[in-house]
Amino acid sequence: MTQGLRRFHVGDRLSEMTIFNQTVYLAGQVAADASADIRGQTRQVLGEIDKLLAEAGTDNAHILMAQIFLPDLADFDAMNELWEDWVAPGDAPPRATIQANLAKPQWKIEIVVTAAL
Repeated sequence: MTQGLRRFHVGDRLSEMTIFNQTVYLAGQVAADASADIRGQTRQVLGEIDKLLAEAGTDNAHILMAQIFLPDLADFDAMNELWEDWVAPGDAPPRATIQANLAKPQWKIEIVVTAAL
């Protein structure tokens, strides 16, 4: 293992979070309850990001980059309403929103975040 590299919630396939050189890397976060609509799934994903960043000792004001994956761009406006309420005022990070098929068809959103400690 590389000195200073820390992994969290390690499974056989992936770790939910890695910290290295004062940078936090999150795996793609998806909703636990995939039966929810885009608003419900977005709330779940943002909440999970908050939990992981807090565990690392940081928060959403320290996000360096976000990548948002949406299978259906019709969900873009609803997702953005929740995103804009969640992101730290004055600290909106660089972001990309990509239309993409997700690993499970019931998932409506997946977000990948990189943050500073």
